[in-house]
Amino acid sequence: MDYPPKINEQLLAWFNVHGRKNLPWQQQINPYRVWVSEIMLQQTQVNTVIPYYQRFMQRFPTIEALATAPLDDVLHHWTGLGYYARARNLHKAAYYLFTECDSQFPTNLEEVMALSGIGRSTAGAILSLACGQHQVILDGNVKRVLTRYHALSGWTGQRKIEQQLWDYAGYHTPDKNTAAYTQAIMDLGATVCTRARPNCEQCPLNAHCCAYQHDTVSDYPTPKPRKKIPTKKRFFIMLEHPQGILLEKRPDTGIWGGLWSFPECDNLTEVKHWYQQQTQHKLVEYEKWETVRHTFTHFHLDITPIHIKTNDHNIAAEAHRVWYTDTDNTGYGLAAPVKKLLTQLNPLTSY
Repeated sequence: MDYPPKINEQLLAWFNVHGRKNLPWQQQINPYRVWVSEIMLQQTQVNTVIPYYQRFMQRFPTIEALATAPLDDVLHHWTGLGYYARARNLHKAAYYLFTECDSQFPTNLEEVMALSGIGRSTAGAILSLACGQHQVILDGNVKRVLTRYHALSGWTGQRKIEQQLWDYAGYHTPDKNTAAYTQAIMDLGATVCTRARPNCEQCPLNAHCCAYQHDTVSDYPTPKPRKKIPTKKRFFIMLEHPQGILLEKRPDTGIWGGLWSFPECDNLTEVKHWYQQQTQHKLVEYEKWETVRHTFTHFHLDITPIHIKTNDHNIAAEAHRVWYTDTDNTGYGLAAPVKKLLTQLNPLTSY
């Protein structure tokens, strides 16, 4: 198959003038700092990541610091960033490196890919950017650039299309200056070859970009086949007590794994049954708040908050429960909708 010209020379020349070189993870570069940034940048924009990254690195400046920290503390510093499995995998991998590798990050591609939460592209990015190795990457930005440059049709999640993109990525990645090229193609996708309203006139690759030359840029990448997203419904029990708001720790697996949330039920009848089990009294007074929707990748979650005030002292104290107050500085990991609802409550309400 005939390929259009390689893009590395034009791309590197563009990067020298327009590339981003002052991002926090580009300072004091080492594999750990790049690793954390690459995990945070998965499905998250740079401007969103920067303040989280800075706070995270201040609290966990080394592999050892991350490995020996409680998971609750790690999740607390991740609160609001979403996709919490990333944080759990980061913590798990750091613990492995601390206990089994003397806190040394591996420099072999297969060994990096064996760490929790690290795939082929992320491993390649870490070793390229932090170690200067000749490695190939294929993140979302790179896929967008390459599908347009080669006018490659087909959803990029298909194995055949993804393999073709890996072939293209390897074809264009230079033997030298790989770190600069890696950053350059990610920057081009993030700032010029964007998903919406790409700035093709200013793109250094437009002379040979097949999609641009045929005025079909908007056709690429081919969107994922649409599938109707199901809706799930849950009732959040916001139990307010003189001690604070009752929160429970969620299981380590599943949505919001390891985070703190409100007790949940499927319907109002179950809420009343739950309350009676906890207090040995019937639920008489409560306030039903407006339902709010939180959307995950695979489904919508419609949340109906039920606000209950109680003075009851029969509520069992269990290891997976806490009374949360707005003065609590323990550092709980909270899902975004839980955090938002807590701001609408005043745990210090007098009774």
